[in-house]
Amino acid sequence: MLTGEQVAGLIVAVFWAILVCFIAYALLKLARLLTETAKMVSELGEQAGPLLDDMTRTVERANEQLGRTDVITKQMAGVSQNMSAVTTVVSSVMGGPLVKAAAFSYGVRRALGQNKPSDEAPARRQLPAQRRGRRR
Repeated sequence: MLTGEQVAGLIVAVFWAILVCFIAYALLKLARLLTETAKMVSELGEQAGPLLDDMTRTVERANEQLGRTDVITKQMAGVSQNMSAVTTVVSSVMGGPLVKAAAFSYGVRRALGQNKPSDEAPARRQLPAQRRGRRR
């Protein structure tokens, strides 16, 4: 038969064995987790290269389009300057003589209108004044 000390030692040994088994199981799970993490990181690294290449190509294409847009914007600025110059030229060529012709024709009409006898001039009608205010 076993003495009390031997039973206590046996219980401690069994608990110790269970503890060691639990720690070994936890370490195995941790090792699997680290292995899977390493695989995922390596796959991510493999996929990151082509992804960065695609992003570089996209940025280069966008830069080309911006360059084209810049050229178009500069050309449109030139077109608007040319249109402004044409407008200025047309207004100075047409506007000045038209204003002078209008002024001349007004002066001629005015001069011819003053030479007419006064009976032919149309008389203005007088309108009666209207009363404003409240009626009681």
